[in-house]
Amino acid sequence: MSHVENELSSQPECWARAAELAARHENALPAPGERVAVVGCGTSSFMAQAVAALREGAGLGESDAFAASEFPAGRRYDRVIALTRSGTTTEVLDLLASVRARTTAITADPDTPVTRAADDLVVLAFADEESVVQTRFATTALTLLRAHLGAHTGQAVADARTALAEPLPEGLAASTQFTFLGRGWTCGLAQEAALKMREASLSWAEAYPAMEYRHGPIAVSSHTTATWMFGEPPAGLAEQVRATGARWITGRLDPLAELVRAQRLAVAVAAARGLDPDRPRHLTRSVILGGNA
Repeated sequence: MSHVENELSSQPECWARAAELAARHENALPAPGERVAVVGCGTSSFMAQAVAALREGAGLGESDAFAASEFPAGRRYDRVIALTRSGTTTEVLDLLASVRARTTAITADPDTPVTRAADDLVVLAFADEESVVQTRFATTALTLLRAHLGAHTGQAVADARTALAEPLPEGLAASTQFTFLGRGWTCGLAQEAALKMREASLSWAEAYPAMEYRHGPIAVSSHTTATWMFGEPPAGLAEQVRATGARWITGRLDPLAELVRAQRLAVAVAAARGLDPDRPRHLTRSVILGGNA
């Protein structure tokens, strides 16, 4: 079994631990009313997108999400939260050194430069990973923040166990192209699902806000493609997708648990293609740019 398979299988336990930790880190996490930016790179930027949408949607304050390299230097925030599994990514460290706001880093490794770069620190060492492809750290960090926002329930953990136990839809791994759709906070999850398919299995995979899918991307749908919805779909969209001949996958579980199903699909497609999901092509565990390590 690959590292990524072991790591994605441990997510229910990691989520339960993260939910318990949230109350211990109240001072390091944003208070209601603060203006907050959440940043990260790659997978972490998509988790940032989900967190920001959840927080602002709950009426807890203005919340934005950015790839760390695209943070708007002229904006003012009360707090910047950086999600970084490795704690060594150049763009994140550069941002933390320059931003004029209180900063919080959520990381998996306490012995990395990010621990000195941020004002506050949350370490999820139990969710660290050996695989290059992120699974459990990203979802555990999001669970910590969901719990802090009052948006996590035990059902998410139960649904994650279901996502691990149930077989994937028969024949799904044979699709030639995968599209993931979201609404609100699940748009970030859809983007992450598509990234997992590209990283682990070199698949043609895309993600869109669900309502936008009809504005062009649906043109690629055919009998060899699959469209997977994270959360409640817009009225009529499932029927429109099925009319193209494409396969429609309904998200029945908590959206974060649906991401676990998508992670499993990425590993299954990688296996079918003879690929090693622990060592994706051209990727490393952390991006450290020359002269900034």
